[in-house]
Amino acid sequence: MKFDMAQIRRFGSLELLARQLVEGFITGIHRSPYHGFSVEFAEHKQYNFGESIRHVDWKVYGRTEKLYTKRYEEETNLRCMIVLDTSSSMYYPKPGFEKLGFSITAAACLAYLLQRQRDAIGLCTFSDHIRYKSAIRSTPAHLQSILQELGRLTDQPAQLEKTSSAQVLHEVADLMKRRALIVIFSDLFESSQNQEALFSALQHLKHNKHEVIVFHTTDFKTERDFDFEDRPYEFVDSETGERVKLRPSDFRDMYREAMGSFYHELKLRCAQYKISLVEADVAQGMDQILLPFLVKRNRMH
Repeated sequence: MKFDMAQIRRFGSLELLARQLVEGFITGIHRSPYHGFSVEFAEHKQYNFGESIRHVDWKVYGRTEKLYTKRYEEETNLRCMIVLDTSSSMYYPKPGFEKLGFSITAAACLAYLLQRQRDAIGLCTFSDHIRYKSAIRSTPAHLQSILQELGRLTDQPAQLEKTSSAQVLHEVADLMKRRALIVIFSDLFESSQNQEALFSALQHLKHNKHEVIVFHTTDFKTERDFDFEDRPYEFVDSETGERVKLRPSDFRDMYREAMGSFYHELKLRCAQYKISLVEADVAQGMDQILLPFLVKRNRMH
């Protein structure tokens, strides 16, 4: 299922769409081998030997044969900032704007899931500068304000918006005074000169004691594999407007080699900095977002 802008508009309510996707995911996980990431994962914590059995949830034990104690609001104090790239390259491919539509839907799902578990959430959107940054709060009203802001992104900006991921991530690292989980949705497409700066910014986030998960959001078919029909195309740079005419088959091997080198370096650096990197394909569903996120969240508690 593709999560393009038209689909989000047709659905009418971003919250309703997020709720449906999250609840469907949780229902599916009940029936999967990932029992540790069921809805009980977030509402309960695993029982540790020696603790009082006063708060053990025996109903959960009857279903899973695992001991969990009920988790109360003061124990669920995860703070999460969702950082969303809204530069012009995220509106590719037109007219569906799949990358941004996918990222908006994924961010809404994570915001809904976090608030459902009484965790604190914030949203930061950026292009070549921070366009919007909210506080980090756990109230239902705050969730609504985040969803409203995400909903405003479904209209394409009037002018080209370039990406300055490195500069913005340095700013986010400086602005976040308390340790948090930073969730980034971006295609991370920077000029080759800026790639080292991008890696430095990711390292800055880790240096400031934040946990980081990067959802590298791309259209695998065209942006990774350069899989186009064998005919002449005019390609337009979505951030500069620059145009070039070529036949894809003449450049496919060169393109794949360059992209392979970038992906390899990105994976290497993220592993070095202990940053979770998830390659998110906009042609796939939300499971590729929700399961890695729950794994990351579980490890932080």
